[in-house]
Amino acid sequence: MKKKDNLSQKDKEDWKNFLEDTSRIPDKDKINQLRERNRTIRLDLHGLTLNEANKKVKDIIISCSEKNYKTILLITGKGLHSKDNDVYKSSKLSKLKYSVPEYIKSEPEISKLILSIKTPSQKDGGEGALLIQLKKL
Repeated sequence: MKKKDNLSQKDKEDWKNFLEDTSRIPDKDKINQLRERNRTIRLDLHGLTLNEANKKVKDIIISCSEKNYKTILLITGKGLHSKDNDVYKSSKLSKLKYSVPEYIKSEPEISKLILSIKTPSQKDGGEGALLIQLKKL
């Protein structure tokens, strides 16, 4: 049994134009790039010395800036479980929590890439973390 062709010429042209128009098809590569750029990079600095942490922070800031990321979440900890007596740490302050932002501000290569450094919300680490917003380049 053969199906009858009841479509008008206009309907056929409309259908052809609809199939040829790719503007409604989402560009998944572009969407994934945008998602990746808006993603927050998380770096845990627990257990690192001050010099190791500063080197990692510098590397991650440069890398994220080159990849156009917007946010870096650095987990520094609160220093409550540290057993060493270091000149950068008092009994009330975390060594990395306060020295890493000072390092960033004093290092010209990375300080120019930073928009802000804040304490994140409690769910993102609160007082034991730093939220770094990068400038758009």
